[in-house]
Formats: sequence, C-alpha cells, structure tokens
Amino acid sequence: MSAITAEGLAFGWSLETPLFRDLSFTLGDERAALVGANGVGKSTLLRLLLGELQPTAGVVQRRGVLAYVPQAFDRRTTIAETLGVADALAAHARIAAGAAEAEDYDRLDGLWDIEARAEAALADMGLENLDWDRKLATLSGGQAMRARLAGALLNRPDMLILDEPTNDLDADGRDALYALVEGWSTGLLVVSHDRALLSRVDRILELTTLGLTSYGGAYEVYRAAKEAEAAALTRRLADARKDVASAARAAQDRRERAERSASAGKRRNTGSVPTIVLGAMKRRAQRTAAKLDKLGEDRISKARTALDQVEREVERKAALAFDLPSCGLPAGKRVLDFETVTARHEGAAAPVFRELSFRVTGPERIAIVGPNGAGKSTLLALAAGTLTPAAGEVRLGVERWAMLDQRLDRLPDEGDVLDGFLSLNPERTAHEAREALARFGFRGRAVQAPVATLSGGERLRAALAATLAAAEPPQLLMLDEPTNHLDLQSVETLEAALRAYDGAILAVSHDPWFLEAIQVEREIGL
Repeated sequence: MSAITAEGLAFGWSLETPLFRDLSFTLGDERAALVGANGVGKSTLLRLLLGELQPTAGVVQRRGVLAYVPQAFDRRTTIAETLGVADALAAHARIAAGAAEAEDYDRLDGLWDIEARAEAALADMGLENLDWDRKLATLSGGQAMRARLAGALLNRPDMLILDEPTNDLDADGRDALYALVEGWSTGLLVVSHDRALLSRVDRILELTTLGLTSYGGAYEVYRAAKEAEAAALTRRLADARKDVASAARAAQDRRERAERSASAGKRRNTGSVPTIVLGAMKRRAQRTAAKLDKLGEDRISKARTALDQVEREVERKAALAFDLPSCGLPAGKRVLDFETVTARHEGAAAPVFRELSFRVTGPERIAIVGPNGAGKSTLLALAAGTLTPAAGEVRLGVERWAMLDQRLDRLPDEGDVLDGFLSLNPERTAHEAREALARFGFRGRAVQAPVATLSGGERLRAALAATLAAAEPPQLLMLDEPTNHLDLQSVETLEAALRAYDGAILAVSHDPWFLEAIQVEREIGL
C-alpha cells in the first residue's frame, strides 16, 4: 500500500508564477530520493506532502505514521524534546518520586519503556550517554542531525522523510545514516545530493521546471539515463533547427522562382497581349504567389512549433559553468607550513589538537578529514590567519589565497549580488563583475537579487563567483564543505572546474565522491 499519493498536485506562491503543476505519483514501501536544482521546489513539495502547505490544485492522501526531519531546527531544543519524550520522562520521574499527577499514568500508556527505547534509538545513531536536558546547541552539527534522526525512528514511521540529512554529518554519521537507509523496510523519501546516499535508494524522482520524472534504480542508473536523455535531446534540438532552416530556404526558393517566372512572362508578352489579359494574368500570378507564400509560412510555422516543443524540454536553469584561470603556482613553491602547531579555543580547558606539522608544496590537493569537532575548520582558520596558534608556527608562503567557509559570511548580507561581488573585488568594473557572475548562473536581473534573500545554493554560487573570479586568481584555495548546499549538476560542474585548477587546494569535506573527483593526493587526519 502507498503511504503517500499525490494527484494533479500544483502549487505557487502567487497565481502568476506557479512553482509546479500537475504532479502525480505514489510513495510506498520503498526507498525513494527526490533530486532537482536549487530553488525548483523540493522542500516545498515535502511540506505539501506533509500537509504543512495546501496545494493550489490537486490532492495529497496519506496513510500511516509520517516522520519528517527538516533541514532547519531550533538549537535550543533539548535531547528529550528532540526525541519527543520530554513529557513522558517527566511523568515517569514524578511517578518514581511518588509525586505523580492523575494524568501521568495516561501519558505513559504504552510508553513505560520509552526511556530504554529512546536510549536505544540514540545508540543506533552512534550517540550514547547524553543528558536528556542537554541542548542541541552544545552538539556538533552532525551529532544534532543524528539526534533528530533518532527522534524520527522512535515514532516507528510508515514513511520517513528526510531533507538533506547528510549536510552536517561527519564520516561516522554518514556511515550510520547509510546503514539506516540500507536496512530500511518501510517507506523512505530523502531529498539529497549526496551521491553515496543516492546510490542506496530504489528510485529517484527528479523535480524540474517541466514536472516530475521517475527513474527506477539508484544513482548510477539515474546518471546513465540522464546522459542518454541529454544526447537524445541534443539530436532532436539539432534536427528541429535544421527543419526550420530548411522550411525557410524552401519558401525563399519558391518566391524567387515565382519572381523569375513573372519577370520572364512580362518580357515575352510586352506589346503583344491586350491590357485586360495582362491584368488577369497578373492577378492569377499574384494568387499563385500568395498560395505558395501561405504554404511556405505554414511549413515554417509547423517547424518552429516543433522546435519550441523541443526547447521547452530543455530545462531553463542557472547552472554553474566556469573555468578557473591559471594562477601560475610553481611546482616547488612552499605554499603553507604548520610546525608543531597546537590550537586552543579561548577559555577551553583542552586544546583542539596538539603539535600538528605538515607542509603544502606547489599545486598539491590535500583533504582535511576527521570527525565533527576534531578541529578541521580550526585548521583552516589558522592557515588563513584569522586564528592564532596556542603554540607552534603557521607560515603562509603565497600572497594570493582564498577561503570559502561553510557560513559563506565572506559575502556581505547588505546589498545585492553585484554589490557583494564588487565589495570583495573592488578592482573589477561592473561589466567585468556581470560577466563573472554570469558564469556562475547570475544573468540579467539576477545580479540585483538581495544577498539576504538568496537560498543556500544561490548564496554559495555568489560566494564562489566572488572568491574564484578575482582579477588575479588565488594560488591557494581553502574550502570548508563546499558542496553542502549545491545541487547535483552544480557539484559536478564545481568538481570539473577544480580538477582543471592549477593552484593548491586544502579541502575539508566528508564527501568521498567530491574528494576523489578533485583528485586529492593525500589526507591530513585529525
């Protein structure tokens, strides 16, 4: 049986700009993934399926228990509140202390073992011995996500819905999530661009501006199908354009033949045919020419209609498309030195890490790996000079470097995208800035979008443009989880650009597909 059925679903934030229309599909006991470009409406579709939003047309039918783990959450929430057991635990404590209220026994109906079940759910997600009153703000992003997943599991849902669950997970957290997905036996719908996760599902639903398409199989099957579709669409587009050109040429040839025939007739009949006959011949020739013109226009119209239909199948979306200019980094250049560096946050009793030493020479590609809280972002902050080591020495050997962190706070919230680019690249003209932003998907009026209103993926594209499109490209590029908010196409395009980059890369990432794609040569484990 299906847990969710959607029929003729449509939604828009205004009547003039519908987000999508006429979506029909079912979700049952399967592991399904929802993919699509940033801003196409994936999270909105989830809210419609959950009943948090009402469609402008169509219906959604739900069966059984649905559990939802969204991207956003309140970090002030306690562990007990996150798992939904705060009231039950409080009731249990009052009963054990002999101070029970009449309602406490009703609250615990069927939940007498809830504490043990909650502890088991946390343990399944790699979290143990957490105080029930501890707030999510005191956990790392990955630990908070695992706690929220544990809360969803406690409900024993018929359909579990996850929105970008791997964004803040470290390698251990991802492994726990992958194991959860592999062993899941009821319904699962996950919005994700994590290719390792997508390779573990049974079906992929792709939402585009053209609608919803279902692909049976995991990521590898989906990728092969998309490549075949792209090749077929390219051929159809070329054929349709040829048909339009052929119809236009044929119409022009007919007009030229008619004009030559009329001109020859005039020369033959000059002076030998009565005026009234010449008039009749002229009118007949004009009618024939009009019929030929109508036939030509009809063929051109049909060819253009066919071309329009094919072009409508080519999704209009702002994809990353850029090349990084050469930075000219010599192979033997010392780029970065860490000598017995110890890092400690202000007021912390213990250091983040001790006596770390390594060297980056020439255009090396190095990954900084380790669990959440191990100090990966701290290492980048030390390299960038925004943090001073507690002991040891950090030496940066290049003048041109760039840092792109998870918060993307390098791009100011004030002003629009163009303003933000120019504030970070004051040597560029407005025309140069527009050209650079266009390569990152900001074309025309899109450069006037306020930075504060950008989605996560849009903000990252704008930050990438401002970071990577400077007049003189950086010789060292430091990246902190750069793929967290990018859709699949944008991730792959970023990977292609970084593969061709001839500078040094120091990257923090939990995505093994990304690290392999950018050809990381070695790892520094924390």
